[in-house]
Amino acid sequence: MHLRKRVLVTGGSGFLGSHLCERLLSEGNEVLCLDNFFSSARQNVEHLLDDKRFELIRHDVTFPLYVEVDEIYNLACPASPIHYQHDPIQTIKTCVHGAINMLGLAKRLKARIYQASTSEVYGDPEIHPQKEDYWGHVNPNGIRSCYDEGKRCAEALFFSYYRQASLPIKVGRIFNTYGPRMHPNDGRVVSNFIVQALQNEDITIYGDGSQTRSFCYVDDLVECMVRFMASPVTFVGPMNMGNPGEFTIRELAERVVQMTGSRSTITYKPLPGDDPKQRRPDISLAREKLSWEPSVPLEEGLKKTITYFDTMLREGK
Repeated sequence: MHLRKRVLVTGGSGFLGSHLCERLLSEGNEVLCLDNFFSSARQNVEHLLDDKRFELIRHDVTFPLYVEVDEIYNLACPASPIHYQHDPIQTIKTCVHGAINMLGLAKRLKARIYQASTSEVYGDPEIHPQKEDYWGHVNPNGIRSCYDEGKRCAEALFFSYYRQASLPIKVGRIFNTYGPRMHPNDGRVVSNFIVQALQNEDITIYGDGSQTRSFCYVDDLVECMVRFMASPVTFVGPMNMGNPGEFTIRELAERVVQMTGSRSTITYKPLPGDDPKQRRPDISLAREKLSWEPSVPLEEGLKKTITYFDTMLREGK
């Protein structure tokens, strides 16, 4: 029999958080969804509000929180360059103060806590694909550093609490993830390309389009998170979470144009600072420890994401 847990999801109204809340509820848990709605939308979780086991709290993780829970998923932080560069100081505070507050809460409750880290901790990697033992190639004062270094500091905090306070932690490094409920204006390639294609606008590629990314469908990623949280307490990570299938940005743009039947043409603009040229996870650790690997092919995931954005644009949301 499944033991009902009370689970806190910070950033629970965001793209990833809302899918995780759904999954946790479907397994019979009580879910406390925490969000300050800086880069997320209340409508992502509106359909869950009638569930008696779901509670939505408006709160900023940079301030302490006093609740009673069994597990914590710390997802709170704007994750797209447009959003995290909008207020870089707040981004660093969210990464660092947010981690301190959630770790303090977990320590008091003796609760298991998951940190949503990121492939950005590898910076613009000189090693390909990226394995967990790679320390990264990060510009500590570039325009992306508020997020990259904020997340690296959060990892340092989590491992310090693990070593010093024997806190049961889980640190997962999330690579590019996509799917329904992505923010339409978050500047990420999947949402950008789909929205531009559906509106028959020029599709903007930064650089020559030869840079690569790996795209993991959201359901696959949530499955990995849930398995990781349930894994033995001795397995703490850091662990890469993502899809090792690698595509150039140009290939993705062409695929989206073809799938939407768009009249869009592809245009090129200069590459922003510190933009990584290659990004692909080595997921050997997740395969070995969790028997996990992504199962949703890009074509299928894109189809669902295109349907979502098409409906959203038609409804004028």
